[in-house]
Amino acid sequence: MKTSSLFIVFIITIDIYGLSSSFVNSQAETCSSNLNFNGSVSFDTSSLKCLAVWDAQGFILRYSQTASSSNTWSFVLSAPNTNSYIAMGFSSNGAMVGSSAVVGWVPSNGVGVVKQYYLGGTSPSLVTPDQGNLQIVGTSTTIISQSSRLYLAFQLQTTQPQTRLLYSVGRGGALPSPPNYALSEHQAKVSTTINYGTGQSATGGSPYVRLRRSHGVLNMLGWGILMIIGAMVARYFKEKDPFWFYFHASIQLFGFILGLAGIICGFVLNNRLNAAVTTHKGLGIFILVLGCLQVMAFLARPNKMSKFRKYWNWYHQNVGRILVIFTIANIFYGIHLGENGHGWSVGYGVVLGILFIITVVLEIRIWIRK
Repeated sequence: MKTSSLFIVFIITIDIYGLSSSFVNSQAETCSSNLNFNGSVSFDTSSLKCLAVWDAQGFILRYSQTASSSNTWSFVLSAPNTNSYIAMGFSSNGAMVGSSAVVGWVPSNGVGVVKQYYLGGTSPSLVTPDQGNLQIVGTSTTIISQSSRLYLAFQLQTTQPQTRLLYSVGRGGALPSPPNYALSEHQAKVSTTINYGTGQSATGGSPYVRLRRSHGVLNMLGWGILMIIGAMVARYFKEKDPFWFYFHASIQLFGFILGLAGIICGFVLNNRLNAAVTTHKGLGIFILVLGCLQVMAFLARPNKMSKFRKYWNWYHQNVGRILVIFTIANIFYGIHLGENGHGWSVGYGVVLGILFIITVVLEIRIWIRK
C-alpha cells in the first residue's frame, strides 16, 4: 500500500513538473526553439532568421528572403497567447499613423483570423481593415495557437520591406469581430528598426522626439499657462494701475510668441509625419486665429472715454475666455494623440489645479472687498 502511494505521488510529481516545465518553455520561447506547424503554414519556415524584437512582451520575429523569388519575404511573428490580437506594422518613419499592419488573433471558435489594417489615425474609425500598402501573398497568411503562444505567419511581395517596424498587443478579450472587425486600442506597442541583412533590431522610440516635445511644451506654456496667468492679472489686479496693464500685455504677448512657435513646430511635425490629426490641427488653427484677433484688438483698443469701450471690453474678455477653453481641451487632446502616457496630462492638470485654486482665492478676495 505504501509502495503504491509513493508510486502515485511520484507519477503526479513528474506530471506536474512536466506541465509546469512545458508552460514555462512555451512562454519563454527562444530562437533556438524548433518550429513545427504540421503543414499549417504554406511556406518553408526551416531557414528563417530569428531575433527577439520585444523582450517586454516576449515577441520573437523570424524572417527570410525567399530563395526562389527575391521579391518575396516570409515572416513569422510569435508572442504569448493572452487572448488578444498581435500586430506587426511597417512604417516609413516609425510612426503608427500612416503605417500598414498585419494583425492576427484566434477567437473562441479556434479559427484564426489575419487581416491587414491601414492606420490612418489614432481613432478607431480611422483604422480600416482590409486596407493598407502591403502586398501580401494571398494564401500565405495564417495564425496558429500552439503551446500557449501565437504564431502569425505571412509573406510580402516587395523588393525590400520597410525597416521601421511596429509591434503591438491588444487588450485581453478585446478581439475584433464581424462584420466591421474594428480594432480596439492596443495595450502596449513599440517602434523598432531592423537591419534585414545583419538580423539586428533596436528600439527606435518615437520619431522626431525633440520636435514633438518642442511643439507640446511651447503650446502648453504659451497658450495653456501664460495666457491664463495674463487673464488673471487683468481681472484681479486692476487696482495696481497702470502696472497691471503693462504686466498683462507683456505676459500675453510672450505667451502668444511661444504659442506661435509651438504651432509652427506642429505644422513642421505634421508635414514630416503626414499624420491624420485633422481635429487637433483644426483646433490649433482656430486658437491661433483667436490669438491674432486678440493682438489686433489690442492695437485697435479705444480710449476709456469712448462709447465703444464697453463693447470692446466685452469682445476682448469673451474671446479670451473662448481661447483659454479651447486651448486647454486641445492640449489634453494633443497629449492623447502623442501617446505620452499619463505623466504629461497629470503634470498639466496639476498646474491648472494650482491656477484654479489661486483664482478662487482671488475671486473671494474681490467679493469680500465688495
